[in-house]
Amino acid sequence: QVQLVESGGGSVQAGGSLRLSCAASGFAFSITDMGWYRQAPGKQRELVAAVTSGSSTNYPDSVKGRFTISRDNAKNTVYLQMNSLKPEDTAVYYCTALLPGTNRAAYWGQGTQVTVSS
Repeated sequence: QVQLVESGGGSVQAGGSLRLSCAASGFAFSITDMGWYRQAPGKQRELVAAVTSGSSTNYPDSVKGRFTISRDNAKNTVYLQMNSLKPEDTAVYYCTALLPGTNRAAYWGQGTQVTVSS
């Protein structure tokens, strides 16, 4: 079955960095677009980074220049490098496998908490 297992969350001070990892299994990872969503308390989930099977990336303006998504098809793993973190980045971050040609998630990981203190 499909599994997406996130790791690397934690607590950091504003201006710090974290790197999230997501180990994927149970589907054809190398031909699947992948994304990271986040959900802050009281807010809707939002896509913060996506990478296509061809390694094209896109980001919303809120994280552009600070977050970098990458993938390693040999390891079936997708990463999210987060730099210059802000308190408003505090959220649960979810690894997702995206529906082809969309930013909609077909599968979700269990989520990992990221807390940024000021």
